[in-house]
Amino acid sequence: MTLTKHEVLTFCADDAHGAPIMMKADEIGIEPAKFIDQINKNHQESLAKFGIEYTNYHSTHSVENEALVTEIYLDAKSSGYIYKKEIEQCFDEQKRMFLADRYVIGDCPKCSAKKQYGDGCEECGATYSATEIVNPKSSLSGTTPVTKISEHVFFDLSKAKIDLKKFLDTSNIQKPIVGKLSEWLDGDLKSWDISRDTPYFGFKIPNETDKYFYVWVDAPIGYLASAANWANKNSLSLDDLWSKNSEYEIHHFIGKDITYFHGLFWPALLMESKYKLPDCIHVHGFVTVNGEKMSKSKGTFITADQFADACDPELLRYYFASKLNSKIEDLDLNLEDLAQKINSDLVGKFSNIFSRSAPFIAKNSNYLSENVHKEHLANSKKSIPEILQHFEEKEFSKAIKLIMEIADDTNKYINENAPWKLDQSEALIVATTAINVFKNLCILLSPVTPSLCQQMLLMLNIDNLDIENLDRELIDIQINEFNPILERIKPLSTQDFYKKEEKMNEENNNIIQIDDFMKVDLRVARVAEAKHVEGADKLLAIKLDLGELGTKNVFAGIKSAYEPSHLEEKLVVMVYNLAPRKMKFGVSEGMILAASDSDGGIFVLSPDSGAKPGQKIK
Repeated sequence: MTLTKHEVLTFCADDAHGAPIMMKADEIGIEPAKFIDQINKNHQESLAKFGIEYTNYHSTHSVENEALVTEIYLDAKSSGYIYKKEIEQCFDEQKRMFLADRYVIGDCPKCSAKKQYGDGCEECGATYSATEIVNPKSSLSGTTPVTKISEHVFFDLSKAKIDLKKFLDTSNIQKPIVGKLSEWLDGDLKSWDISRDTPYFGFKIPNETDKYFYVWVDAPIGYLASAANWANKNSLSLDDLWSKNSEYEIHHFIGKDITYFHGLFWPALLMESKYKLPDCIHVHGFVTVNGEKMSKSKGTFITADQFADACDPELLRYYFASKLNSKIEDLDLNLEDLAQKINSDLVGKFSNIFSRSAPFIAKNSNYLSENVHKEHLANSKKSIPEILQHFEEKEFSKAIKLIMEIADDTNKYINENAPWKLDQSEALIVATTAINVFKNLCILLSPVTPSLCQQMLLMLNIDNLDIENLDRELIDIQINEFNPILERIKPLSTQDFYKKEEKMNEENNNIIQIDDFMKVDLRVARVAEAKHVEGADKLLAIKLDLGELGTKNVFAGIKSAYEPSHLEEKLVVMVYNLAPRKMKFGVSEGMILAASDSDGGIFVLSPDSGAKPGQKIK
């Protein structure tokens, strides 16, 4: 239930499929299913730190989703939306695989922006095929991909054009987004390639060989699957929640970068199914930090966990709410502004009402007065309907502004009545009036800072956040002693979010994370040739055979332990992705791994005889 007593069910699911998931799991050396299970667990733990709870948080890699994807696909196929044709695809000859769009990087074919991915341009918003990108490179190998022919399955998006226009006319979507979607609709509406070639982590397409559903087919259907998973555990069916006859409204909250998928592909996919289309799509912008795009290299990439380690997450909830509106605007996390906003609003205005009133109530054994100043209390409630309406319309900043105006007015009320100059009875009435306003502010702020407001209300012996408490008058009752929960905060810097990691590095100088280790590409190599280096006391020149990866030349400081002839045909372990090093005797293109002891002994590491040159060591 929400503040206004609407029944709200929230569903989400991790996007668990695709080539990136498959390849990352392969790097780590675990099955993709286990990899995504850990990601799902981590995501829910991070969300919990910020008080974010879904009715059901699921995964797109689920039995419910596979069944629904198949059902919706077959409905579309029977309605003539599905066809097949041969296409050209980018193929990485070194990695021996077709490249997912995101693994092709180059210049946008529409605006010429550099370093854009193969599925769309972040600068101009254009979408295109990876084969259209200019100066393409494979992000996996750095090589220029070739094009190969493969038969793919397509969804005929143009067939849905008329119905999509009706959808845009009747659904509740921000006008600029409707304008952009209409622009795409009126342009060259291309069919949607919904298949991917093996190897791929995802659901197989029925009645096709080695073809998998593209991740953006099953990703939005994951909303339905999450709802179905919850419904089955709560004596309901998905039809109760999402059929065309359902009384529930369907609202999507998305980032502006996925507008095309949610505004065109997703409703078109649903049209021939038995499920209703979204009633509303709420689109928001990106988060920037100190006016810059999030970037690890610039130190402006902050994870939810890093923020929670450095600052109370509810303070970020308040800060974002104070700036969010229903428009498609980027939201800047300005760290100095964050501190100023918290200190000014939550500490200086909101919490200050309670702390200023508490001494006068404490003198009366923490009992409130039997009377309040009705006029001020009534005036403080006048804007409540407008505040609730702003929340309903996602105009959070406007709601926060009005809430803080009430707090401001109440602090002025305390100043004007100067309870410190009044007798105890009159001072208690002023304090009791202020406490009643404070109680209402807690209720109104509870969607934004639920934990903080709950703690505040417990001091007033109120154990829930129900909206009915707005009409409840606190008089002639005992409350608890005031305990300052909020304190002024100092401005944060981006370095504050990395202190935990830095401390760990200081305490464990030799400890690295799994991601650090995975950067090192270790390969099995065969010593094809070894020889002495003229003028070198310690080095041997070694030519390494890496099978299909070719050969590499390295200089190894193992002359004291090995004769060149004893090394030839030996299997060794080499660091394959070490930057080439120019030496006096030539260029060394890698490193051979060896152990050593205190007596100067050197022992080259060698894999079992069954290993093959070029194999990756995990």
